[in-house]
Amino acid sequence: MKITDRRLLTQQIAHHNFNTPAEVVSWLGAVQAQDYPGGKWAIGLRLPEVTEADVERAIGERTIVRTWPMRGTLHFVAAEDVRWLLALLASRTIAGAGLRHRQLEMDEAVLRRARTVVTKALTGGRALTRDALYRKLDGAGISTAAHGVLGRRGFHILWRLAHDGIICFGAREGKQQTFVLLDEWLPPVAPLPRDEALAKLALRYFTGHGPATVQDFAWWSGLSAPDARAALAMVTSQLAHEDIAGATYWYRDGEAPRKLPAGAHLLPPFDEYLVGYRDRSAAVDPARFEAMPTLLSPTIVIGGRVVGTWRRRLERGSVRVTCEPARELTAPERRAVDAATRRYTAFLGMPG
Repeated sequence: MKITDRRLLTQQIAHHNFNTPAEVVSWLGAVQAQDYPGGKWAIGLRLPEVTEADVERAIGERTIVRTWPMRGTLHFVAAEDVRWLLALLASRTIAGAGLRHRQLEMDEAVLRRARTVVTKALTGGRALTRDALYRKLDGAGISTAAHGVLGRRGFHILWRLAHDGIICFGAREGKQQTFVLLDEWLPPVAPLPRDEALAKLALRYFTGHGPATVQDFAWWSGLSAPDARAALAMVTSQLAHEDIAGATYWYRDGEAPRKLPAGAHLLPPFDEYLVGYRDRSAAVDPARFEAMPTLLSPTIVIGGRVVGTWRRRLERGSVRVTCEPARELTAPERRAVDAATRRYTAFLGMPG
């Protein structure tokens, strides 16, 4: 079975073993959610008969949490994983943002003041939108203004407070995202020793993303290359591996269909099937990779390969999905894409 076929299975895209958003997110370790609607569909894609409302409910019930656990990028993570992931990965991400924060004059004194303002504003179970928190900070003399190409200072302040484990996203207020205090949103958990956390992260990644290389793991997690190799070494006894084209691919052996079910899949932007690997050439034709916006745009996958892109347009309670294949599709492939489109509209709970 090809690498792409096996990844479609282990990533729960072509075969479903779970029934709840928390189970899927925990299996994968984290689900990128930089694009909020896309992040919700990334979960729904991997579950049978789950709707967008079910994913929103899981967020409101605090079984999954949206925050910045790795690579400085938003992800959904299982509630019980938030703190140990931040403890393991945040310091390296913060260090990597040091120059930008200095350019924004975000020293530790500013951050201590911001922490005090935000904590006071949210204490007692309160949830505030990003703009409401900006107003609190500005009112306390901590500027949140935009700084040219560096972006808005307020965003970077909230980003840093999330990495410090002070805040995370809560439930939505209408169409607006809100922030809450992490320690009020989630119950306390015992910290993990660093080696235990490294091993847990490696096993989670190769179980949910395998077959994959240690370079893929380092990219996905944001760990340094030595830490990624050390983490993998701790769990090799629980993994299988194969050498393919000069690279070693690791994966968790387990029960799975021997044949990939036929069909097409509509992937959201930044889906783990693509962004979860440093080397994406197994799923994307290298000759077309630069021309196709395979990470920024939703993609159509058939037989494990990206064959085009798609987009949606919401129209008065309905959704219009437009598919743009990069090659001529066969009649069975067109039917498969139509079926995938119907599944997506059912997830949204809207007629197509």
